[in-house]
Amino acid sequence: LLRVAPDGTVTESAVDVAVSNGTGWSPDGRLMYYVDSPTRRIDVLDFDGRQGLKRRPFAHVEERAGFPDGLTVDAEGCVWVALWDGAAVRRYTPDGRLDRTVELPVRRPTACAFGGTDLRDLYITTARTGLDRPHPLSGSVLVVPDAGRGLPGTPFAG
Repeated sequence: LLRVAPDGTVTESAVDVAVSNGTGWSPDGRLMYYVDSPTRRIDVLDFDGRQGLKRRPFAHVEERAGFPDGLTVDAEGCVWVALWDGAAVRRYTPDGRLDRTVELPVRRPTACAFGGTDLRDLYITTARTGLDRPHPLSGSVLVVPDAGRGLPGTPFAG
C-alpha cells in the first residue's frame, strides 16, 4: 500500500498485503479504511499528515459471510463494505460495530458507492464471473434508494 504525497513523493504505508481492495476516508480526513480481502479484515489507518499512516484492525468478517471487497464511507463516518461470496453489503459504525446488513439477490457484490440526488442512493456493483448458475442480476449495478448520505469525492491535491 503506497502513499503519494501532494509533492509526488511515494512512501510505503503497509506491507504484507495480499489483495488490496476497498479504501475510503472518514468525513474529517483523519482515518482511511482499507480492505485486504484474504485477511477478511477491514483495517483503519490513522493519518496525521506528517507521520503517514498507522494501521490497526477495524472489523473482521467471519468466514461464512464472504470476503470484504470494495467499500465506501458515509457522511456519518460509517463504513459500507461489499461482501464477495456473501450476497450482502454491511454497514459498520465508526467504532467498528456492525449495525446494518443489506441482503442482495446476487452472490458476488464487488463495491459500493453513494450517488444520485444528494448522494442518498447506494450503488452496488456485482460480478457473475466464476459462478456455475449466476442469478439473472449478477454482473449488474444494483441501487438501494435512500440508503443513507454519502460524501462528495475529494480530488487529489497534487
